[in-house]
Amino acid sequence: MEFNLINCFKKGSWFHLTIAAVSRCLTLLELLAGERESLELSELADRLDMPASAVHRLVTTLLNHGWVVQDSATQKYALSLRMSTLAFRNLDARNVPDVVQSVLNRLAAETREYCRLAILEGRDLVWVARAQGAVTGLRYDPDMGHEIVLHATANGKAWLATLPEEEALEIVYSRGFGTTRKLGPNSARTVDELRVRLEETRKRGFATSVEEAEAGAAALAVPFHASSDPDTPVAGTISIAGPLIRITPDRWPELADALKRAASDLAHIWPLRTRQRMMTPLTVAVGSGMAAK
Repeated sequence: MEFNLINCFKKGSWFHLTIAAVSRCLTLLELLAGERESLELSELADRLDMPASAVHRLVTTLLNHGWVVQDSATQKYALSLRMSTLAFRNLDARNVPDVVQSVLNRLAAETREYCRLAILEGRDLVWVARAQGAVTGLRYDPDMGHEIVLHATANGKAWLATLPEEEALEIVYSRGFGTTRKLGPNSARTVDELRVRLEETRKRGFATSVEEAEAGAAALAVPFHASSDPDTPVAGTISIAGPLIRITPDRWPELADALKRAASDLAHIWPLRTRQRMMTPLTVAVGSGMAAK
């Protein structure tokens, strides 16, 4: 049976489920998801600012359900691949990679830089696809697991700039300008700074991030819509990123034009994503019938 958070805290016929318990469980999973190496129980307790006994109960439950693994030699804990399996299963169900990868591949080949696509989920952007176009020299290969910091990334600002200014600023202000990971030296630190950068984005027609998300890197991004009708909602953003020494202002017009062409392509094919998902059960059924014969 598929693990869920209620089962995580189930004991006999009674449920010991609280908001705080769910929050601690999710925080633990997020912490482990960001670590390349296994962590000791004491380090988990320190990082989570929780008693070791409470952390031990959490990891033991997650271990029993297959979400965490423990090294038998070191007794350290790490996230299992179950989270990755669910993530890929979800992407397959959405048919996101099938629809967009060809567009990303063309963009990466044309610009010879690293290209990514993020889709909008509520008030967040989530990375779902990438393509590496750099064939020589420095390669920029950021972690796809990093959250998209809206006020510091080109993708974030590309989306925020499509919103009414008051709404865009409220989204960022409610989260604050601090993050769990280190940003670049040029990231906005106040609402006034962000307001200016969003206005610049609207005037230019594309967003930039120059050592804002991280030092030594720069990026450009534009939004794309859910169809070729510009009045339809924004579905996500598409970006080009690379080392600062290559993503220079003199290349911005060329890269922005390539991004806008790709965004137009995505808008035209994005409705296929919905139709493809609706047709998937029929395709499977026909395939199964043929196999049976």
